[in-house]
Amino acid sequence: MFEGHDPYLVALSVAIAILGGYTGFGLAARIRGTPDAGHRLLLAGAAFFLAVGIWTMHFVGMLAAPLPLGTVYLVLPTIISFLICALVVGISLFFVSVGEPSMVRVASSAVLLGLGIASMHYVGMHGLSGDFAMRHAPELVVLSVAIAIAAAYGGLRAFLARHGGVQLILSAVAFGVAVSGMHYTAMAGMQITPSGGGAHYHMDGLAASSQMLSLVVTLLCFVIAAGFLLSLVPDPRKAAVAIAGTGAGSSSAEPAGAGLVQADPPLRPTPLGGIGQPPRAPPVARLPVEGADGTHFIDAADIRSVRADAHYTKVHDGTRERMCPWSISEAEALLDPRLFLRVHRSHIVAIPHVALVRKEGDGAVIELDGPSPHRVPVSRAKIAEVKARLGLARRTA
Repeated sequence: MFEGHDPYLVALSVAIAILGGYTGFGLAARIRGTPDAGHRLLLAGAAFFLAVGIWTMHFVGMLAAPLPLGTVYLVLPTIISFLICALVVGISLFFVSVGEPSMVRVASSAVLLGLGIASMHYVGMHGLSGDFAMRHAPELVVLSVAIAIAAAYGGLRAFLARHGGVQLILSAVAFGVAVSGMHYTAMAGMQITPSGGGAHYHMDGLAASSQMLSLVVTLLCFVIAAGFLLSLVPDPRKAAVAIAGTGAGSSSAEPAGAGLVQADPPLRPTPLGGIGQPPRAPPVARLPVEGADGTHFIDAADIRSVRADAHYTKVHDGTRERMCPWSISEAEALLDPRLFLRVHRSHIVAIPHVALVRKEGDGAVIELDGPSPHRVPVSRAKIAEVKARLGLARRTA
């Protein structure tokens, strides 16, 4: 499979695929935890880095291959191959980032993404031009497409898991190795013969030499590396919010019903397990809410639920809702995870204030106590965790 390839460029191609996968999936995992206004930017960034990682890996692999002298790359098929990759990655991520993803939706998105990756490869191969003819072994074509679909499915499952730290690293490594495996499997099935033994490849249209392609690939490698490094930088805005929240005051009051909490959940994962990042800020004791005469603060012990509302949130104290300047992702990161749980993409509830839970359709509904009880939807994926936190999960001996 690697016979005649430059081993250093092969290793670089795999590393590029892994870095692109880490950056793309790291951005994609945040889509479901941000307000709707930020979805487009995160989706575009995730699609861009995944597409650039896959496409750059492909052409670094092409530079590593022992191609005949005088081989050039037709510009139009090369550009089309990148557009195919970007479109199918973006569409696949969009399908699984809106609503509750079903197995059918994830599987169909994986098939679309895998076929897109394979199409990108073979359209890019069609862009090779020179004094030779090219053939592909059908059985290896089928195998390479199957590997691409499997890689796509694994990547989408990693995105839906919203893992970070070691889990995200392992997912990115698996994705990068799988995408590289698809490319080199397809290359193993490629046969190049002199033009005398078959059809002649004419140089129709604008063409680029290997040296020109090397410059483009080098630039894209820098973009991927820069994106990867930026993804490791902690968000200073959240750190500032945490400092403001803890400085606003503290409360030692124990919320009623705190005994319902079964165990402390693990800290939320961070890139590379938090290496090089500041310590996690302690949970806030109060949340800022806007009133007609200014900003007030509500004790965390009095909060029943937090609901996403565009860039901001609505905080319910058991009597009424008031607007909070934080996004729901900021609230989730700074509220005490022992007392609060994200039960839906747009809702956080205070577990000690849950008065009723019942199944409704594919999901469930929680009723929270207070002078004005209100109900909050629970997504299907969160039902088991809610039951565990409420002590309703069946215990095994």
